[in-house]
Amino acid sequence: MAFINPTPDQFKQLMAREYKGPIVMVNLLKFKPDGGSASYNKYSEATRELFLGKNITRMVYRGHGLMPVIGEEQWDEIALYEYPSIAAFIEMQRDKQYQAVVPFRTEALLDSRLYCTLPKEEKL
Repeated sequence: MAFINPTPDQFKQLMAREYKGPIVMVNLLKFKPDGGSASYNKYSEATRELFLGKNITRMVYRGHGLMPVIGEEQWDEIALYEYPSIAAFIEMQRDKQYQAVVPFRTEALLDSRLYCTLPKEEKL
C-alpha cells in the first residue's frame, strides 16, 4: 500500500498533541520514474521560497537513499525539516500558497512516509 499525503485523521491526532516545542519531520520518499524527482524538486524549491525567512521551517538534511542496511524498504530520498512547533507545521499545511504547490509533491511520489519526531530530551 502506498502513502502519499497525510489523512485528515492523522492531522487531527497531530493537532491534539500538547507538545509545544520544536519538531523534526522525517520524510522518506520514493519517486515515480520519468520525472518524479524533478517534480519533487519543483515542490521543494517552491516551498523554500514561500517560507524562507518566515521561521516556519528549516531544512536540516536532504540526501539520496543509498541502500537499506537494516530492513528492506528502499527510499530514493530522505529529508529532515525542523519546525519550531507542531502549530508551525500545521500553519504551513494550511497556507493557501503552500496548498498550490502540493500537487508537485503528489505528482512526484510513488510512496512516502512522514514521521514527526521531537528531541530525545523532550517529554511527550
